[in-house]
Amino acid sequence: MKLLRVGTAGAERPALLDQDGTTLRDLSGLVTDIDGALLADDAALDRIRAAAASGELPVLDGSSGEPPELDGSGLRIGPPLARIGKIVCIGLNYHDHAAETGAEIPAEPIIFFKAPDTVVGPDDTVLVPRGSVKTDWEVELAVVIGRTARYLDSAADGLAHVAGYAVSHDVSEREFQIERGGTWDKGKNCETFNPLGPWLVTADEVPDPQALALRLRVNGELKQDGTTAEQIFGVGEVVRYVSQFMTLYPGDVINTGTPAGVALGKPEPKPYLRAGDVVELEIEGLGRQRQEFKDA
Repeated sequence: MKLLRVGTAGAERPALLDQDGTTLRDLSGLVTDIDGALLADDAALDRIRAAAASGELPVLDGSSGEPPELDGSGLRIGPPLARIGKIVCIGLNYHDHAAETGAEIPAEPIIFFKAPDTVVGPDDTVLVPRGSVKTDWEVELAVVIGRTARYLDSAADGLAHVAGYAVSHDVSEREFQIERGGTWDKGKNCETFNPLGPWLVTADEVPDPQALALRLRVNGELKQDGTTAEQIFGVGEVVRYVSQFMTLYPGDVINTGTPAGVALGKPEPKPYLRAGDVVELEIEGLGRQRQEFKDA
């Protein structure tokens, strides 16, 4: 299933993208929202599947019959997940990205955090922070947890705790991240720095999370063109590893790293983002995002 939330910020309704890839179905008669509680409730998810298969779900008001990311009706797509508990991020998790930045391959996953309030919809405006000269792009595969995970034993067990996947944009300010002292968090937690969506694709529709193409364009120019096969630590291992250090709960999100092609890895003068730039990104089978950048 492809689950999403539509409507104005803070008042989104739960919806489902029909198998035709264009029609949005209203889920508000079945569930109150798409969140960790829903993802942990197998019976509720089965009810949604049954209702979708029967054709009984009403078409969402305002759906134009176009693919949602091309919909000209003005119907806003919000983040596909409400009430995110925590966002765990994995740094330097692609062989090609580590190489382009001159970093050593990490012996263990590098962990940092983004605050849930950085999350915005997939097509919402992203703000360049005040004083920023090094705002960068990063297309990432987001993993959404569906079962409580603590001290997992294997990568296979890690995958079994995944509810679904989504496109994540881990926007980063490199000066704040690298040159201003302390941890990476200062460059990762600026307002609007984590567009998520357009939808949450349930794990049963992603048979191999290590075989997904990721692409990102800036002002129409292809910058990142990678595959999750390049990940140093695969999705299942990442979930297993993180569970050794913290408990993961339904509705938690893990951003699993970015492939090569970020501005940081380019020769000088590095093409960092400015107000007026447009970034478009996609992951195979998980949908597309488009953001216009403006000054904070």
